[in-house]
Amino acid sequence: MARVKGSVGEKQPVSFIERLAGSEGFCALFREGMSLVEEAASYLDGDGRLDAKALPRAEALAYAAESMRLTTRLMQIASWLLLQRAVNQGELTRHQAASNRHRVKLREQELASAPDLFQRLPLRLRELSLQSLRLQARIIHLDRLIHALEPALAAPAPMSSPVEAQIARLRAAFAQ
Repeated sequence: MARVKGSVGEKQPVSFIERLAGSEGFCALFREGMSLVEEAASYLDGDGRLDAKALPRAEALAYAAESMRLTTRLMQIASWLLLQRAVNQGELTRHQAASNRHRVKLREQELASAPDLFQRLPLRLRELSLQSLRLQARIIHLDRLIHALEPALAAPAPMSSPVEAQIARLRAAFAQ
């Protein structure tokens, strides 16, 4: 967390979390994630159904497993993005978003199929699955950063200098 001068000459903390969540980078990540959700839904409800019907049994089972894993992964991503946007827009506080009631518990999910079987699946399903894995990794990284910084945000701000801290202790001792 960086520190900058406040309006009365005091140093005020600049929250990395708030800067990140309100940044153009987050907006781009949000658009990317929601676009991927739409693309996957469109594929799975359209051409993906036709692709799945044309597959041999082993590949059809792998297709079903991969599409379920893809859907689950994208729903976790969308939930996380929507929660962060709610915080950005002031609908929830960062503390509320981190509570067990609201927090999205992201889990790393690998592909459901063995690599050789995965390569025999339709190209579009493979592309969507790999894109979702990359996006999931970025979001899990951001989520860990956010939650690693939260204790520092909750802690009281340190005194601006060791001399001020000593004077405060002396005042407290003589006030008794």
